[in-house]
Amino acid sequence: MSSDARDIARRLLAGTDSGPGVPTPAPTTSASPNRRTRPRHDPTFADHPDVVATKRIYGSLDEVFGAAGLTNPFFHPHDGTNGATVSYSGRELINFGSFSYLGLAEDPRVREAAKDAIDVYGTSVSASRIVSGQIPLYSDLERRLADAYAVDDAVVTTSGYSTNTAAVGYLLGAGDLAVCDSLVHSSIVSGTRWAGCKRISFRHNDPDSLDAVLRMSRGSFERALVVLEGHYSMDGDVPPLPELIEVARRHDCSIMIDEAHSFGVLGRTGLGVRELFDLPGDAVDIWMGTLSKALGSCGGFLAGNADLVRGFKYSAPGVSLYATGPAPSAVAAARAAFDVMRAEPERVERVQANGALLHRTALEHGFDVGMSQGTPIVPILVRDTDRAALASTAMMERGVNTTAITHPSVPAGEERLRFFVSSDHTPDQIEYAMATLREVVDSL
Repeated sequence: MSSDARDIARRLLAGTDSGPGVPTPAPTTSASPNRRTRPRHDPTFADHPDVVATKRIYGSLDEVFGAAGLTNPFFHPHDGTNGATVSYSGRELINFGSFSYLGLAEDPRVREAAKDAIDVYGTSVSASRIVSGQIPLYSDLERRLADAYAVDDAVVTTSGYSTNTAAVGYLLGAGDLAVCDSLVHSSIVSGTRWAGCKRISFRHNDPDSLDAVLRMSRGSFERALVVLEGHYSMDGDVPPLPELIEVARRHDCSIMIDEAHSFGVLGRTGLGVRELFDLPGDAVDIWMGTLSKALGSCGGFLAGNADLVRGFKYSAPGVSLYATGPAPSAVAAARAAFDVMRAEPERVERVQANGALLHRTALEHGFDVGMSQGTPIVPILVRDTDRAALASTAMMERGVNTTAITHPSVPAGEERLRFFVSSDHTPDQIEYAMATLREVVDSL
């Protein structure tokens, strides 16, 4: 990469620490705040702070990166499937930007199941499930998921993000408390805003911090829900779940686990943190997961006791109520992927082995892997926005696709490249990626 290209990219990305999600100051007005006059805003939202910030930072990326001889790394179109390799503009890259952990999004059996469902049910159920959107595929998949968690029932949904938001918004309200690990997904945070409850965070994966928070706050609220993830997507670590459960139960709290990145990945046969820690199904109250990662489809699910799941199905806005049911092809694909995962546990063994190999190889090359524990998510911390973005672009030029993660997705100073590994990656691909990244980082 030439010095001119590097300078252009650095200038372009100089403002990205604030990110499009961090509002810029609103336009000032000379009117007194006590007067009834209000500032006049553009009805097209052209003056919305986040719209303005996004335009300023990202509006001319194609032109600027093109002038520098670089490829815009955001929303870059690719051809074909997004698995262990991916094709960009006719170039095949080793791909560490896909969370198809078990390679099932590309599996012929999963594809065929989706096609067959379209032939039978069409491309949409065309209604919410409670109105006329129920098809047998739903209950078939839900039974599999409930059995996997050793609970009464499950409900599949259209979106993993909205599943978290809707579930928390349905379960909690004013006067209730959500106690969240400090690194939970933004969908959980959105759910607490929907609920109107109080949200308090405790130190990441720290039972003592959870205990301290609950000792100080639990008595002031009616319900309290402790929310954790089974496998943290930015850091590649796993919670000390039994200890956290013990603390939560001691303080009379409900527990919800987001298994988006752990189902299909953790445990001897991929059944997630419940299997990893050999817990009974009722060890927690709500098991949440997605269909879009290890199960190679799109959507989400909730699993728990029969009465709770019935409540989700009949009266939770955004879960089943008022929400169109998942597409038949998506449910059929997830069901087929689940069956392949259960029939071929060697896929789980391979993805776990690849995660351990990538983690070990990264350390051998001198990289900072943060809190990661050798799971199939391995961050490489570079602790600088410019370096992360430039390294991601330079890696693409050298045949490796990996994602730069910058503030506000992670705290400022913890910018990183994030590597997802799958069961289909080879040891040679992993070694090449780490050796190449070492050269790239040393050159920046």
